[in-house]
Amino acid sequence: MEDDELVRIESAALQVAIHPLGAELWSLRDHEGYEYMTDADPAFWTGHAPLLFPVVGALAGDRLRLDGRDYTLPKHGFARRSHFAPVETGPAHARFRLTDSPETRASYPFGFVLEMAYSVEDLTLVMEASVFNPNGRALPFSFGFHPAFAWPLPGGADKAAHKLVFERDEPQDVRRISKGAGLLLPEGEATPVVGRELALRSELFEADAVIWTGLASRKVSYGADGGAWLDVAFPDMHMFGLWQVPGAHYICLEPWAGVADPVGFTGDFRDKPGVVLLPPGETARFQLAVAVRRA
Repeated sequence: MEDDELVRIESAALQVAIHPLGAELWSLRDHEGYEYMTDADPAFWTGHAPLLFPVVGALAGDRLRLDGRDYTLPKHGFARRSHFAPVETGPAHARFRLTDSPETRASYPFGFVLEMAYSVEDLTLVMEASVFNPNGRALPFSFGFHPAFAWPLPGGADKAAHKLVFERDEPQDVRRISKGAGLLLPEGEATPVVGRELALRSELFEADAVIWTGLASRKVSYGADGGAWLDVAFPDMHMFGLWQVPGAHYICLEPWAGVADPVGFTGDFRDKPGVVLLPPGETARFQLAVAVRRA
């Protein structure tokens, strides 16, 4: 799909571009031309902001276990590589839909409706995912956002000056994933957060992502004193990942409802830590709002 097939929405202050493949946010640019998303340098990672569904992270051996049967499902699921149909578009909003198909049911044997809505007003972009359960039984799933923001942000501040400021103190240990398999390690490690602040440096990611499985905050601010900031709110999610390929020009701030398989987990998917069990006929919603504070 070419760039000219992107769906574009805007406010008086922001321009947003969304790729129907994965309903993925590709660009968040202000009207002065400053880009707040990744440069997608293929030397590091070509993603922009994939949606993680129906799993977050890796399954052991890529196997989804349900009712005594095994299904094959790759890391982060299939939504990020699926075409979402645009079902509603306007100057400042757009909505996309993905439904189950024979292909999805071969790896995830459930009906579902996953919608992704984008709206922009002034300097704020609001993204809302909704998952509807049309089945006669509970729908087990995980969902996550994976946006890659520019590091450094436009505005002139040095990359080394960038930090995260959490809404609340975050003294708990962080978690890591195993090399190769990408499974959640049982042991924690001391948090790099001091009070509410985390100084960002590429060395944090030499052991892959930094993961919080019980984050107290529902908001973080990312930026640098004297430069631009992004205020990121995720009121419906309590897990959080922070990731980059060391040395890249992006940082991923990832609110999650779900996490990778823990090392040694061999149970039914419904019993996996972090899995949402959505009752029949109900809808779960997950919002991510990004507000730009320009330098």
